[in-house]
Amino acid sequence: MLPETYYTRSGAVNIAYQVFGDGPHDLVLVPGWVSNIDTFWEEPTVVRFFEGLAKFSRVLLFDKRGTGLSDRVTGIPTLEDRMDDVRGVMNAADSKDATLFGYSEGGPVSSYMDSRLFATHIHDWATMIVAVIYPAFSSELCTPGPNGFSATEALITVSASMCRGAYQDPSSPVRPG
Repeated sequence: MLPETYYTRSGAVNIAYQVFGDGPHDLVLVPGWVSNIDTFWEEPTVVRFFEGLAKFSRVLLFDKRGTGLSDRVTGIPTLEDRMDDVRGVMNAADSKDATLFGYSEGGPVSSYMDSRLFATHIHDWATMIVAVIYPAFSSELCTPGPNGFSATEALITVSASMCRGAYQDPSSPVRPG
C-alpha cells in the first residue's frame, strides 16, 4: 500500500517524503542518484525491502531535491543542501533520534553528515550511520549468496541490529518475513 506523501521545506525547495512502519526506531533512507518515492512502490523487490525495514522501524523515505516528487533545482546541490534536506524531513516527521541509511550516493552524504555532526557536537539525534555505497535495488540485492541469503536480507538484518544498538554478523542474518 502506497504511504501518504507529504512535503516539507528545505530552504526554498519542497522536499517530498513518506513515513511508514511503526517500529520503535526511526530509519531515514538517504537516497542516491535518482529516486521517486511513488515509483519505488511499483517494484516488488523494493516493496519487500521496505516491508522488511518497516518491521523494526519507522521509515522516513524522501526524494532528494531535484528528483522524483521534490522540487526541481538548477545547479548541483551541495552536501550541505543535502544535509539540510535530511534534517528538514526529520524535523517534519518529528524524528528526534534516527539511524541514517544512505544508499548509493546517499552513502557519502550520510557519512559526511556523521562527520559534520560529530565535529560540531550536534549528534544527539543521529544514533548510527549506515552508509551503503552499492548499486541499490539491483537484481544482485535479491539473489541469494553462498550463505543462502540475499544482500537485501543482510542489509535489513544489519540495519535492525544497528537500530537496536547491537550488531549482528551479516553472514547469519535472520530471514525477513
